Amino acid sequence: MSIRQGYDLALEDLRQDLLQMGRLVAISIHDAVDSLATQNADLARKVMDGDDAIDNMEHIIEDKCMVLIARQQPIARDLRVIGAGLKIITDLERMGDHAYDIAKITLKIIDQPLIKPLIDLPRMAEMAQKMLKDSLDAYVSLDITLAERVCLADDEVDNLNNQIFRELLTYMMQDPHTIPQATQLLFVARYLERIADHATNIAEWIIYLVTGQRLRQK
Repeated sequence: MSIRQGYDLALEDLRQDLLQMGRLVAISIHDAVDSLATQNADLARKVMDGDDAIDNMEHIIEDKCMVLIARQQPIARDLRVIGAGLKIITDLERMGDHAYDIAKITLKIIDQPLIKPLIDLPRMAEMAQKMLKDSLDAYVSLDITLAERVCLADDEVDNLNNQIFRELLTYMMQDPHTIPQATQLLFVARYLERIADHATNIAEWIIYLVTGQRLRQK
């Protein structure tokens, strides 16, 4: 096996690890919001317990990136591959943290009847999860067009976040007793909005990886 072949195998191993981390994060986001909508304490605890696995994946990938840089001294495109990978796992780790935060809110309000059926929050979560999936698909295929679509989708999530804010604010104004829970639901919407922002960051790193051009990160 040539040095280049060994290097390419190491890069592929790195990519597979990153995708596995992305899958763990996607499951965590889905389960966190599902635990809230169904008031499932066991599922919420599963999300919180699973955060360590996401953190461990980040550390494993970081170490592999550092080894590649030290041993191979990559330049140009190869360096961008590793650099983008390091940035992407940071965004993934923060997404996992937000899923943890949502699960924590589930446990905080688990004994309270929901002030309203959760419709828009799960919808917002689905949008953010699709953005994550599409950004990872763009990473695999180096598809700039798909990455750009992810960036555009962020505005839709922001609009839904604003809609949820106005609706919950109306609940709080009409009935002060709803304020504690409505405040927690506002936090959930904010966490989902941040998850979408991180998916956008990943898409922007894909564009950088392919073109070498940096876009403004959120």
